[in-house]
Amino acid sequence: MSNQQRGQQWLEELLRLSNVSATVQVTDENQDSKANYWLTIDQSQLTEAEIQTLIGVNGKVLDALQYLANATLNLGKPLADQAAYTVELNGYRLQRQEELRILADQAAQKVRETGQDYELRSLSAAERRQVHTLLQECEDLETHSQGQEPNRRLVVRLRP
Repeated sequence: MSNQQRGQQWLEELLRLSNVSATVQVTDENQDSKANYWLTIDQSQLTEAEIQTLIGVNGKVLDALQYLANATLNLGKPLADQAAYTVELNGYRLQRQEELRILADQAAQKVRETGQDYELRSLSAAERRQVHTLLQECEDLETHSQGQEPNRRLVVRLRP
């Protein structure tokens, strides 16, 4: 069974066990040599309340589902065979990606204008990784995370 099929079956079974009747569509987003799959929950049969429950406040439930998918589906697999899974529902991830892109651009602009470090707070670990990736292409900037959960934050600064 492919990683793609495993991801789809795993999420559909989790939803079924949670008394949520929904199918999952898989999109292959492979980049470089890393397998990357989007598991999109079909919301057409869900109520607005079910959608909100599955997303959770600030996407926390969706983040937890995504974390479980990645941890469970990659358990015991060699690094070369592991895949990255993104769980999407109702366009939440796409919208959040755009918000993170705007936040990253604003942070970069602020650091360039002031020369001072800029902290981004209230980001999940996955969101911090996204911002790291977004700003990685900026040759004049560097990013790092500091602090301990739940107060961990991403710092953007000029490269020395």
